Amino acid sequence: MEPTLLSEASIRIAGVLILAVATIAFGGTFVLRVTRGSAPATEFQRRFFRAGHAHAGVLVILALATQPFVDAAGLGGLPGSLARSGVAAAAILIPAGFFLSVLGRDVERPNGLIALLWAGVAVLVAGVLTLGVGLLTA
Repeated sequence: MEPTLLSEASIRIAGVLILAVATIAFGGTFVLRVTRGSAPATEFQRRFFRAGHAHAGVLVILALATQPFVDAAGLGGLPGSLARSGVAAAAILIPAGFFLSVLGRDVERPNGLIALLWAGVAVLVAGVLTLGVGLLTA
């Protein structure tokens, strides 16, 4: 077998992220039903569902793109884990915050689960800052 340019950790996370695309596709069918009116939702919920779906797709792609850079920076230990998994965790937490904070009937404002969105923002920022500094100092 040919040697790979990616670490085992990067390959494992990339595998999980690629499988997550199936869940994003399933979420897209839900957003389509909401948009067409076959699943009831307020305009506020529609906006949050669309935002959650869009963030999921973009963040999964970004998380995939960061994996080789963590390896290139030679980051290990806590900084490596944060850089490697921060964006991936954000790809789960941010969409979850959008979707779960508006579940229910006739919802016009987010519930307490909006905190998931802010937790996702925190790990996203921590991950990309760690990776960016790691790359610049490598």
